[in-house]
Amino acid sequence: MAENIRELLDFAHTIAWQAGKITLRHFQSGVAVSYKADESPVTVADRESEAYLRAQIAARYPGHAILGEEEGLSGGADAEYRWVLDPIDGTKSFVRGVPLYGVMVGLLRGGEPLVGAVNMPALGEVVYAGKGLGCWWNGRQCRVSQVSTLRESLAVATVATGYEQHGKGEAFGHILATAGMFRTWADCYGYLLVATGRAELALDPAMNIWDAAALAPILQEAGGSYTDWKGTPTIENDEGLGSNGLVLDEVLALIRGA
Repeated sequence: MAENIRELLDFAHTIAWQAGKITLRHFQSGVAVSYKADESPVTVADRESEAYLRAQIAARYPGHAILGEEEGLSGGADAEYRWVLDPIDGTKSFVRGVPLYGVMVGLLRGGEPLVGAVNMPALGEVVYAGKGLGCWWNGRQCRVSQVSTLRESLAVATVATGYEQHGKGEAFGHILATAGMFRTWADCYGYLLVATGRAELALDPAMNIWDAAALAPILQEAGGSYTDWKGTPTIENDEGLGSNGLVLDEVLALIRGA
């Protein structure tokens, strides 16, 4: 099985890298933006990236299901393997010409995260991991930091406001007041900072499964954790908390005390 996971990871890494090249053709080009029903932006780069990823997966693994942000679910709903794609995570950054966006490729087996690859095309960084194979950053193995207190930590988040509407305003305030440093280095990049030891905590009050599927194995294989705001290791509860593991209990205590 380990050899099979290695094959799947190499494939995920390759297609995430190639899809990133597609996005770069449109980056900082004044690309046209349209808006979906939920008012989130979408561009031709999102659609071309997802179309490429889907085509590659369907050709290589025709029995696998595919769930993508732009095109939804294809393949059998009961398939053992399901690829979960976010062709551009951070489209708002992308359309403004900000390089903090990523191409995310995750793979679930029986609903559990197995493989994750995240390519930050404009930064030249790719982080990828497979269950039992460790976490890798541009070809070298990486680990979370050993910082053990929130006061010494860098916390990052996609947004600095709006937590109240998700019932997390007070909890976020406690975390913000305790953390040694806070930055909105955002979307998937924040979680990669945790996985590579450059930050200790990444948090989002709202997440979709395609935002999370690739991140869970990356953080876990780097020695950290990906949970919801109650500390449950899941990608399905529409919220995200990535940590180096050492500060998680302190963060959860602050959330519970809110």
